[in-house]
Amino acid sequence: MWTWFYQLASPKWFYEISRKLLPWFTGTTLILFLAGLTLGLLFSPADYQQGNTVRIMYIHVPAAYLSMMVYVIMAVAGAIGLVWKIKVAHIVSVSCAPVGAMFTALALLTGAIWGKPTWGTYWVWDARLTSELILLFLYLGFMALHSAFDDKKSADKASAVLAIVGVVNIPIIHFSVEWWNTLHQGASLSKFEKPSIEAAMLYPLLIMIFAFKFYFFTVLMHRVRTEILLREKQAKWVKAMITGETAYSASENTTEAK
Repeated sequence: MWTWFYQLASPKWFYEISRKLLPWFTGTTLILFLAGLTLGLLFSPADYQQGNTVRIMYIHVPAAYLSMMVYVIMAVAGAIGLVWKIKVAHIVSVSCAPVGAMFTALALLTGAIWGKPTWGTYWVWDARLTSELILLFLYLGFMALHSAFDDKKSADKASAVLAIVGVVNIPIIHFSVEWWNTLHQGASLSKFEKPSIEAAMLYPLLIMIFAFKFYFFTVLMHRVRTEILLREKQAKWVKAMITGETAYSASENTTEAK
């Protein structure tokens, strides 16, 4: 276990293993999105109160869930980088931020669209909405802070500390509907209780949540691989890889010319 853990300290190892995983994650993402959207948009029933408006749920709920999950991963990766000095952990943390910000913005946008016909307004200073907006500011603040430093090590440390401090907002988002009187309904999905949602709606929703998860990890691996190449461009293995690819392309061109 510890051997595998410390392999993460090697950018080269992560680059190679992610190359093998990417086709599988990409294919799985496409299949899950196709299945989830087909079931959710075409075969799931309309809500007896909201009608077809409820179908926004299949985008809004996974986006909101991923907005919190990605932030936790970002903070944990940052903490690992601080404690164990693992370079790839900081790279993962930095790579999470733009994707998490995108999910958060999508959750806020689809929530506003869903809120208009349901609540009669696009926005209220509801506890859930406000804490989700704060989450977006935390993502943007993380990215701004990281880009403010010329030295990557200092940028990684400072942004990791911000991410760790910001974790306090995650339970506030999750439990806001229980702690305060809000317009949001309680959780429809729970680990310990029977889901309070019709099965015909539940299964497409679960598929879409997994589709968003696989999409996130697919994009994350792409971003991490790019960041590794940028940071390790002076490393021998990167130069050797680039040289090898250049030589391969040159031999291909020569063969085609003949």
